[in-house]
Amino acid sequence: MSTFDFPTPLLDLERTAWAAIQAGTLTVEQADAVQAGVAAFAAETRADRHKVEMALKRAVRHPED
Repeated sequence: MSTFDFPTPLLDLERTAWAAIQAGTLTVEQADAVQAGVAAFAAETRADRHKVEMALKRAVRHPED
């Protein structure tokens, strides 16, 4: 479980990017959108961007944790 309360749009961006990664179709635009969302969320919550990114990936890729 994540220590962050991610907004649904950010989770959706990461879910879409993860599906594209698995399908081999990830675009630069998709990756940029996720990174922009992570950076904005990190700035808004005053959290470390790297920790936000890792927690977001964990929340999407391993929701059972």
